[in-house]
Amino acid sequence: MGLDMRPEKPPSPPPPLPSNPTTHNLFPSPALSLSLAGIFRHGGGTTTNYMEVEEGDEAGGGGRGSSSRREDPTDISSENSVPVILRSDDEFDQDETIDAHQKKKRKKYHRHTAHQIREMEALFKESPHPDEKQRQELSKQLGLHPRQVKFWFQNRRTQIKAIQERHENSLLKTEMDRLRDENKGLREIITKGDCLNCGVPTSAKDAVISSEQQQLRIENARLKAENEKLRAAIGKYASESPPPRPTCSPGNDKIDSKSCSLDSYSGIFGLEKLQIIEIANKATEELIKMATGGEPLWIRSFETGREILNYDEYMKEFSVENLMKIKPKGSCIEASRDSGVVFMDPPTLVQCFMDVNQWQELFPCMISKAATVDVINSGEGDSKNGAIQLMFAELQMLTPVVATREVYFVRHCKQLSTDQWAIVDVSIDKGEKNIDVRCSRRPSGCIIEDKSNGHSKVIWVEHMECQKSIVHTLYHTIVNSGIAFGASHWMKTLQLQCERLVFYMATNVPTKDSSGIATLAGRKSVLKLAQRMTRSFYRALGASNYHTWNKATSKNGEDIRIASRKNLNDPGEPLGVVLCAVLSVWLPVSHQSLFDFLRDETRRNEWEIMATEGPVQNIASMAKGQDRGNAVTIQAMKQKEKSMWILQDSCTNAYESTVVYAPVDISSMQSAMTGCDSSNIAILPSGFSILPDGLESRPLVISSRQEDKSTDRGSLLTIAFQILTSNSPSEKLKMESFESVNTLVSRTLQNIKTALQCEGG
Repeated sequence: MGLDMRPEKPPSPPPPLPSNPTTHNLFPSPALSLSLAGIFRHGGGTTTNYMEVEEGDEAGGGGRGSSSRREDPTDISSENSVPVILRSDDEFDQDETIDAHQKKKRKKYHRHTAHQIREMEALFKESPHPDEKQRQELSKQLGLHPRQVKFWFQNRRTQIKAIQERHENSLLKTEMDRLRDENKGLREIITKGDCLNCGVPTSAKDAVISSEQQQLRIENARLKAENEKLRAAIGKYASESPPPRPTCSPGNDKIDSKSCSLDSYSGIFGLEKLQIIEIANKATEELIKMATGGEPLWIRSFETGREILNYDEYMKEFSVENLMKIKPKGSCIEASRDSGVVFMDPPTLVQCFMDVNQWQELFPCMISKAATVDVINSGEGDSKNGAIQLMFAELQMLTPVVATREVYFVRHCKQLSTDQWAIVDVSIDKGEKNIDVRCSRRPSGCIIEDKSNGHSKVIWVEHMECQKSIVHTLYHTIVNSGIAFGASHWMKTLQLQCERLVFYMATNVPTKDSSGIATLAGRKSVLKLAQRMTRSFYRALGASNYHTWNKATSKNGEDIRIASRKNLNDPGEPLGVVLCAVLSVWLPVSHQSLFDFLRDETRRNEWEIMATEGPVQNIASMAKGQDRGNAVTIQAMKQKEKSMWILQDSCTNAYESTVVYAPVDISSMQSAMTGCDSSNIAILPSGFSILPDGLESRPLVISSRQEDKSTDRGSLLTIAFQILTSNSPSEKLKMESFESVNTLVSRTLQNIKTALQCEGG
C-alpha cells in the first residue's frame, strides 16, 4: 500500500470572534453618562447593562482589552458580552494540532439573568465592597461562581468611577474656561497699568480713581459670591421640584415658613424630607453622647486643662458614614467641649438660636453673615420642638489676615425633657459639586438645661472638619489648635452677651457701677448706641467678602490691610466714603495687661494721637457685666482748646477682649443720655481686638506646679481705624487719604509700644 507523500494541507485558521463594540468607547454619549450617573444616585435600575473587567483593572477605569491580560479557567459572565460562535468537535481537533504559541484558549461568556442582576444590585446598594462571606452566600443563592460575583462588583464599581470621572472632568473643563476668561480680563487690566484691587493707576501716585466705579466692583463681587452660593444650595433641583419657595440672602434674613410647602418638599441637596429628619435625629443622638460622655471619649489635658477628643474611641462609638459627610483630602478635625451657666432662661435661649437675626446678635464677633436658606419643619409652638431648617453662616476672627469659614448646615431643635433642650447643627454635603465646601460641621451644638431663676446650664460641643489652609504666622497656633473657632470661644461669647442683656434690662444697678446718667431710659439709650457701635466695628474688621482688602506697608514695616466703602443711605454712620485700615501684630505683653492699659481713660493720652491737651476726663460710666472691664464710658478730650466727646465700649472674657470707641456729636450724646432715641446718631468706630497668643496649647514642659503654668505670654493685637475721607459718596478717593490712615495706624502702634516698654517686641 503506497503512502501519500503529498504535503498535508494546513488547517484553516479559526474564524475570528465578533468584536464587541461596547469595548471601544465606554460611554460615547454625554447624555448617557449623566443618565447613568442619575440612576446610580437614585438607587439604580434592575435592567441596566454593565461592562465587566478583569480583577485588578478597577483602578484603571475598565479600559479596552482588559479581559485579555489574564487567563483563568473560570467562565466570566458579562451582561453586555456578545455570545461566542460555537464550533464543531472537528474544528477543535484541528485547533489542537496548531503550535502552542499560536493557539489561544478563548473564554465563554454568558449573560446574567434579570434576577441575578436584581439581587446583586440590591446588595451593591447596601455594600459596594462585600466581604468573602457575602459573596459566597450570594453565589450559592444565584447559582454563580464566587469569582463571577466578585468580578461583577469590581466592574460595577469601575463603571461608576468612570462615570464620575467623566462628569468631574466636564465640570473642571467648564471651570477652566471660566478662569481662562477671567484671566484674560485681568491681563487686559494689567496692560492698562491699573492696580487690580483699587484701580489706582500705578504710574502716578497722585492720580485718583472713581469712587463710584470702585464701589460697583466691590458690590458686584459680593453679589456674585452670594448668588453662586444660594443658587447652588437651592437652584440645582428647581427643575425637579414643585414651584420654588421664597429664599433668603444674608441681606434679608427672614423667611416666611408658611410659604414652604412641607408636604411636597422635594429635598435639600437631592435628599428627601424624611432623609433630612433621619440625619437630624442621628446627629442629635450623637451630640447627646458627645455632650454627656466622659473618659475614654474625652480626656482632659493635664497641661492646658482643655478636654481632648479621643478620636479612635469616637470612631468606634459612632458611624460617621451614616451622616453622609464629605471627607476632603488634606482635611483636619477640630473637636472641643465646654460648659457654663448663662443668664437667660431656656425658652428664650432656644428662640434666639432658631431665629437667625437673634442668633447673629448673640455672637456678633464670630458671625459676619448668616441666613436661613430653607425651613423644613417649623416645630411645635413656642418650644420649637422638632424644628429643622437649613442655614448658612460665615464665621470670622476679628482680623482680616485669617480667612473666614463658610458653612451650610441643618439646625435641629429638640426638647429632650420638660427642662432640657438640644440645638444640633450638622452639615449635609452630599454630592454638591457647585458648592466649594471647605468646612463642614459634624454634629455640633449645645444641650440647654433649666437651672431656675432665669439661668441655664449650657454644654457646648464643637466638631468641625475643614480643609487645611495656609494661616498667617501670627495666628498659626491659635487657629490650628482649634481654639479660634472652638467650643470655649462660643461659650464665653454667649455668656458675655447674655450678661449684657441682663444689665441692659436691670433697674437696680449699684451706683458705683453706673455714674453720670440719671435715668434708666438714658442708660438704655446709651447702652444701645454702644452695642450698635461695637457691632459695626466687628463687621468692618473681619475678612468677610463684604470688603476687598489691599495690602500696604506701614511706616515701621508692618503689613497693613486697607479697604474702602461708600455709605449712601445708612443713618447709623456718616454718609460718604469711609476708609478702614487694620494692622495685626504680636506684643510681649499679657492679654489682661494690654486690655487694662487700652481701656483706662487716665492713660489714653499715652497712645491717643488726638489727645494733645492733657489727660482725658470721664463723664459717665455704665457697667454691662460682672467683670469691671465690661463697661461703657463717655469721655471728654481736649483738642486745640476744643472739647471732643468719645463713646467707648470695652468687652472682655477669657478668650478675647475688645476696646471700641468713636467720637460723637456732643449735643446728640447729651440727648441720648436723657433717654432720647439714639438710632439715628451717626457713629464711625475704631478700636482694638486683643487675643492671647495661644501658646498655652503648646507647653514647653509638663509640670504639675502652678507657677510653671503662669509664665508670661504675649498677645495678638489688632488695631483698626476708620476715617471719613469725604462727605460726598461720589467723591474720588485720593492717595493722601491712604497716607493719612497709614500714618495714624503706625504712630498709634509706636505709642503703645513706647508706653508698655516693648519696642523690641
